[in-house]
Amino acid sequence: MTNTFLLAAEQLPLEKPVNPLLPPLYDVVWSLIPFVIILLVFWKFVLPKFQEVLNQREDQIEGGMQRAEAAQAEAQAALEKYNAQLAEARTEAAQIRDDARNQGQKIIADMKAQATEESARIVESGNKQLEAQRSAVVSDLRKEMGENSISLAERLLGEQLSDDVKRSGTIDNFLADLDSVGTSRK
Repeated sequence: MTNTFLLAAEQLPLEKPVNPLLPPLYDVVWSLIPFVIILLVFWKFVLPKFQEVLNQREDQIEGGMQRAEAAQAEAQAALEKYNAQLAEARTEAAQIRDDARNQGQKIIADMKAQATEESARIVESGNKQLEAQRSAVVSDLRKEMGENSISLAERLLGEQLSDDVKRSGTIDNFLADLDSVGTSRK
């Protein structure tokens, strides 16, 4: 049966042999018409919308890049401003430190001067007190020595020296003699 079918296909005179790579002309025409209609619809409606979306995206991307560049420039300016403020703060801190050191040294010098003055005043006050006490002790010793010398002289002389003028003259002479003896020994 297969042989008879092949023989019959070969014997049809009206038909041309079919090329499997090239479709028939009516198929090409009827395929081109919907293709052109679809192409026109795409060209008229879809392609402008697509182009509009692409333009919007391009604008967004460019705008985003410009905003990013602006933000980066702003960040760079802020960084430079921060670095300038930091340098200024460091300079100011160094100046404050130097001022504090100078004030500390000045305070120390003032306190030393005050301490020296206070020490000198205390020493001077002590010297004055010591001199006053020395004078009081010398005066008391002179009086006591005078009285002792008078009582000794009364015992030696056997008479009483009751006259104050005589007594003070005798005491002064005795003390002068003691001073002269003390200075001649030195």
